[in-house]
Amino acid sequence: MAKDARFEPVLSLAGRTSAPAAAPVATRIGGFGGVDGLAHFLAGERIAAVVDATHPFAARMSANAAAACRMAGVPLLALTRPPWQRRRGDNWIEVADMAGAAAALGTKPARVFLTIGRQELAAFATAPQHHYVVRTIEPVEGLLASATLIRARGPFAVEDEVALMRREAIDVVVSKNAGGQATEAKIIAARNLGLPVVMVQRPGRPEVPTVETAEAALAWLTGIMAPTSDPFP
Repeated sequence: MAKDARFEPVLSLAGRTSAPAAAPVATRIGGFGGVDGLAHFLAGERIAAVVDATHPFAARMSANAAAACRMAGVPLLALTRPPWQRRRGDNWIEVADMAGAAAALGTKPARVFLTIGRQELAAFATAPQHHYVVRTIEPVEGLLASATLIRARGPFAVEDEVALMRREAIDVVVSKNAGGQATEAKIIAARNLGLPVVMVQRPGRPEVPTVETAEAALAWLTGIMAPTSDPFP
């Protein structure tokens, strides 16, 4: 889309990562001030369509986008990668949220690989008997009594994930079911090592048209530009 003269894309980032990867399109960083602020931005900038490509667990952002697009009368499409599916050899403990994940770890002390980002680590303070190996992009301080912090940005190779889990003597992995290939290596590594995975399921999302690939999103946008055609025949 960056080189397609039909579009003038604007990438919006929340600003939670201090050094986001550069994008070849116009980029704005920071919030909008809630639903009203986003609706005002859409109207003021004469935005023709919105593609919600946020993380599958960014439920509030998606809800705000849906509400703001309704207010502004702007078409909205969700672009989301499919979740990972349980495969032969997987030992998943599926839970609804982070509180459920902390409870699923049980009472016996274990070495836990937390690969959930940094914003929901506080849920595991209720289970201080475990030692947590926490991998995040941004620094983390003071949330867990016993933790080893690893700062790294994916994608990760399966062999590297296997080596990390062996080096840190991991007993169990906690992951969001984010889907996609960038971080799937940890799921494959856990499968190869026979480790259990506490898998946090995705939160509910607004009921809007949804696609799973950038190509499908581009086709939808092309349909928006041509009102006589139906982007979802």
